[in-house]
Amino acid sequence: MELVVLLLFFVLLALASIFGWTSDSRDSADWKASDEGRRRTRPRLS
Repeated sequence: MELVVLLLFFVLLALASIFGWTSDSRDSADWKASDEGRRRTRPRLS
């Protein structure tokens, strides 16, 4: 029974992904700031 529940969970995740009901909330691995998915440029120090 546990195997059926686990498989159902993964099937539901796959369906949600296919229909676009999911989103990637990760900014990046190093958590640098971004604006709408584009990496912010650092101001240059002179």
